[in-house]
Amino acid sequence: MTRRDIRTGCAMLAVLALTACGSDGSFDPDLRGLIGGMDTAPAAAAAAPRPAPDARGVISFSSGQVAVAQAGDTPASIAARLGLDAAALAGHNALPADAPLLAGAVLVLPTQVAAGAPAGAATGGGTAIVTDPFAGSAPASPTARRAAPAPAAAANPGEHVVAAGETAWAIARRYDVSVQDLASWNGLPADMSLRTGQRLLVPQPGQKPDRLATTAPGAGSPTPTPPSATRPLPAEETPPAGAPAPDTPQTDMGSTRTAASGGGQFRMPVQGSIIRVYEKGQNDGIDIAASGGTAVTAAGSGQVAAITRDSAGTPIIVVRHEGDLMSVYTNLGDVAVAKGDSVSAGQSLGQAGDAGFVHFEIRRGFESVDPERYLN
Repeated sequence: MTRRDIRTGCAMLAVLALTACGSDGSFDPDLRGLIGGMDTAPAAAAAAPRPAPDARGVISFSSGQVAVAQAGDTPASIAARLGLDAAALAGHNALPADAPLLAGAVLVLPTQVAAGAPAGAATGGGTAIVTDPFAGSAPASPTARRAAPAPAAAANPGEHVVAAGETAWAIARRYDVSVQDLASWNGLPADMSLRTGQRLLVPQPGQKPDRLATTAPGAGSPTPTPPSATRPLPAEETPPAGAPAPDTPQTDMGSTRTAASGGGQFRMPVQGSIIRVYEKGQNDGIDIAASGGTAVTAAGSGQVAAITRDSAGTPIIVVRHEGDLMSVYTNLGDVAVAKGDSVSAGQSLGQAGDAGFVHFEIRRGFESVDPERYLN
């Protein structure tokens, strides 16, 4: 399986999530509660936990600093607490200065601030206890905190600026971390929503266990003795070089054509040869040869349910049809329709991109089926 196949497969899952319907008939983009496994946890080992902030809510790395918001905080209140310019802090994180922040949300500091007292350090006559909102437990007593060993320092995280259209799942896959770690390091809300220009900390992925056990050459099972080593090969009759070739069998394509192959529900979305056939789990559709700029049309009548892009920016169109069927078109260039448009069979959806082929799928619900069974 090529890298492009993997990337297209990931994009297909995202498109199907966008086209799923909730129980009330409305669109449910993330499908939580309908199907399971929509995360990147299997893609990466668990990262180290996010370090605890100091008494002011600041976490310092050698590569920079971030501030963890407390309940009721805004960029302006955090800036005042740290002696920073409110407009600079807000603009650096693509937020208004008075935007309300969720407890645990992370703001990347545009400039360094002096190191503060650690969480729980004595201030005045008492003890200030500042807890990590993602710790999941009540703060321990000062005696217990002094007795507990210091946690291992996490490796310096990376930083990612969110582009338009990106999701937490796509960013997690890009950096080979789990979406849960990405959410806990950045204090993301429960719906994993992001904003364009938001700065995210990307934790270093954990060490993955070896999944393939290997043995040294010669240390495995013994190689069986081939039959040719115990008895001679059968005699072969080789015809002379000048002998005429056997007659080529004649196949009557009309007699072998099935009813389904001539009366399908859908038409070919692009004029070209099928260069890769459907293979369940390997290629969930067919690839049709098409040079850049070739017209791509709707395979059947329906409604445009989603238009999105894969991680390379290539458009993906999903059309919903009667009978719980959806048609999917990828490797497109220009797009000539919009989400919600009603289209008829043969109506232009756009043009093929520069990949040299158009990938076409038919899905019944979330399950892919062989498109050739439905083509006329």
